[in-house]
Amino acid sequence: MKRQASPEIRRNAKAHLTRAVTVLCLPVCLLAIAPPALAHDGHDHGHHAAPQTVLASGQGVVEKIDLDKQRLTLSHDPIPTLNWPGMTMPFNVADPALLKNLKVGDKVAFDLADERTIGQIRVQGKN
Repeated sequence: MKRQASPEIRRNAKAHLTRAVTVLCLPVCLLAIAPPALAHDGHDHGHHAAPQTVLASGQGVVEKIDLDKQRLTLSHDPIPTLNWPGMTMPFNVADPALLKNLKVGDKVAFDLADERTIGQIRVQGKN
């Protein structure tokens, strides 16, 4: 005949099993949540933001600079990636600092972050 364990032994066995599962699962759970938490510790260690995605690149001439609206009007060459012909149009800038060293008439190369926003701009020739 089979003997059954006493209620006290069953409680102890259940407690030991619960602790064992916790001890085994806790490190796995911590590893699952740690990477996002460790990705950024809130301090700037001299690293710069990741580069923006470039939708398309182009070349053109600065026609107008509007510092208040953080906008730049360019007369640009065709942009085949977007099926755009050459035209003159205003663009927003991702960072107002991009406007700092520009002058009307400068020849520039630029990268579009989206169809209306310049993410990067490089002066190719000064006016």
